[in-house]
Amino acid sequence: MASAPMVYKSNALVEAAYRLSVQEQRIVLACISQVRRDEPVTDEVMYSVTAEEVATMAGVPIESSYSQLKEAALRLKRREVRLTQEPNGNGKRPSVMITGWVQTIIYREGEGRVELRFTKDMLPYLTELTKQFTKYALADVAKMDSTHAIRLYELIMQWESVGQREIEIEELREWFQLQDKYPSIKDFKLRVLDPAVAQINEHSPITVSWTQKKTGRKITHLIFDFSPKNPTKRVAKAKGRMSDADIAKMARPGESWDQVRIRLKQRLEL
Repeated sequence: MASAPMVYKSNALVEAAYRLSVQEQRIVLACISQVRRDEPVTDEVMYSVTAEEVATMAGVPIESSYSQLKEAALRLKRREVRLTQEPNGNGKRPSVMITGWVQTIIYREGEGRVELRFTKDMLPYLTELTKQFTKYALADVAKMDSTHAIRLYELIMQWESVGQREIEIEELREWFQLQDKYPSIKDFKLRVLDPAVAQINEHSPITVSWTQKKTGRKITHLIFDFSPKNPTKRVAKAKGRMSDADIAKMARPGESWDQVRIRLKQRLEL
């Protein structure tokens, strides 16, 4: 029996600034799930996905999938990604890199099929990852119809071994490329946060809740708590994937280094 398709991304790519539509996300993720992990991959390898496969994966009518796939394929070639970190936990890039997802994309009319090559710059963020990467089953996000839900799920799954993640709102806005959209926190919750969390809770294998944190009088951070829906299938521990910088980000106000380590260790052992 074939194993379930998995998505592997460098944490640097998970936290990159970019914007894709839901259909574009489905194309990219379906192709990423085909990337071989047992051998080097070059930018000559072509990956493909059909409208029928997308429709089955997402649980949508096949008729609408044909036209949406073609339109998404044409847009995807022009989409950019803004990366500020190196893959495999190698720290900040010496300069910001703006690159594309794909170098070539082909839509085969008679087959309803998209074929693509990832760019040479993108491959290190998708292949031969040994540390600081995020993985999840493609099926976890396949039925989500909110691009923000897919992105938020990836950001949460970075911390799957901890069960909690704190994110600065302005950082989240940058990653989602929202620019000046939804400037008030009320609109941001209504248009982005609440629908994304609802989608994750409906379609993914985890349950998420969130609270907000203020700096002074301003709401500046969101704290996401999450756990598996099925407690007998625990989320795999990401042993060795958390750097000192990652642990430091999880510190609560007033906590010492030792206190935050003990708290995270206790959470892992629950």
